[in-house]
Amino acid sequence: MDSGKFPGSFAWGASTAAYQIEGGWDADGKGPNVWDTFTHQGGDRVLKNQTGDVACGSYTLWEEDLKCIKQLGLTHYRFSFSWSRLLPDGTTGFINQKGVDYYNKLIDSLLEMGVTPLVTLYHFDLPQAVEDQGGWLSEKTVDIFKQYAQFCYTTFGDRVKHWITINEPYYAARLSYESGIFAPGKKLKGIGGYRAAHNMIKAHAKAWHVYNTFFKDKQQGRVSIALDSDWAEPLDPNSLADKEATERYMFFRLHWFANPIFIDGDYPAIMKSIVSQKSKEEGLTSSRLPEFTEEEKAMIKGTADFFCLNYYTTRKVKPLDTTACEPHSNSDTGAEGITEPNWPISGVEWLAVVPWGLRRLLAHIKHSFGNPEIFITENGFAQADPPALQDVHRWGYYQETLMEVLKAIKLDGVNVKGYFAWSLLDNFEWNSGYSVRFGLFHVDFAQANLPRTPYYSANEYAKVVKGNELIYK
Repeated sequence: MDSGKFPGSFAWGASTAAYQIEGGWDADGKGPNVWDTFTHQGGDRVLKNQTGDVACGSYTLWEEDLKCIKQLGLTHYRFSFSWSRLLPDGTTGFINQKGVDYYNKLIDSLLEMGVTPLVTLYHFDLPQAVEDQGGWLSEKTVDIFKQYAQFCYTTFGDRVKHWITINEPYYAARLSYESGIFAPGKKLKGIGGYRAAHNMIKAHAKAWHVYNTFFKDKQQGRVSIALDSDWAEPLDPNSLADKEATERYMFFRLHWFANPIFIDGDYPAIMKSIVSQKSKEEGLTSSRLPEFTEEEKAMIKGTADFFCLNYYTTRKVKPLDTTACEPHSNSDTGAEGITEPNWPISGVEWLAVVPWGLRRLLAHIKHSFGNPEIFITENGFAQADPPALQDVHRWGYYQETLMEVLKAIKLDGVNVKGYFAWSLLDNFEWNSGYSVRFGLFHVDFAQANLPRTPYYSANEYAKVVKGNELIYK
């Protein structure tokens, strides 16, 4: 395949997240979120103690973002609501009308441009008031999230028809409540990640049911969750140990969340067995992995109207020696993912560029989860700072990746419905601050007006979007 047309209704988009672009951290009645608190505490939690207080300034410069979207010719734009901008204490007890007005302006303007909004309800920025009540470690947050979702459907659902409840629960749970390197910085090793994930899955399911029961008939929208996953292959394809480690790697990554939601309402059997056995060996009376009740399993099963995938890289996998490891979801997995020396590395160390891994992962999703409609809701390639505006090599990676998506559609019969680049703008990349550049548009953070300038890759992406066609040279 040297070139090819994408399906006629293919969604071409770019993605952002509220905390990473909006700034205005305390503007117009917005309440604090966990990332506000986390970054303001300093202590090198983030590179150079940088914060998202200003970020890309999109709270005031949203019209500049629209110009970028228009320049790309996008059909879709994925962004997230700042929960605490809408509901300062996380609950509907007080609604911040200026936050509602902000998102109304953004949504209405997108629709006027012919751009379809895809809204994420939660992208890592939990209201601090909800965290103070236990956050995702507390089952109370399940119903608080359900009420927040219901508020959003009521307020914006007449225009928003594509919803994502939670972005990347794998990272949101593990990095925030087990390793503690993401806000709110809790370090409950071997327990926190599982408990937070458990509540996130239930919160997602309840939010889906609220929509399905009270809004779907009238609003005709759809709801899903954004799952991230590497693709994984055995380091030695002839090694049984490497094959088994690879299977564990995928079950503790993608299937941890996809099995309950897309298959049977419960965690993978291999995951339950391993954590239960390790818990017994540690002298615990119950598994560190919580259990769903039969009623909860029935509630969770089938709670996604399409499959949202965030893909960045691939790993070769071998067994991990866990004999000296403390309890942790990593040691439970018993698998170590490494990169091949010949794989190109982007501007951030963890991101090896492996386009063919996406095609194989898409085929895996097709065969594992009943051939769902799939939207690739994040995929991108970082540059280190200072970045090159003529990012020719990066566009080469985009081309190779889009070719693999096209192969998945045309050769493998995968039902891919859209592709969203991460990200529309250079932004606050969590612990890496502003040192990592994922944007299609360069943002000059040194200037007060935060000007946006298209990279070479933005101009080339716009050509693909315009023609709905990839021409690979």
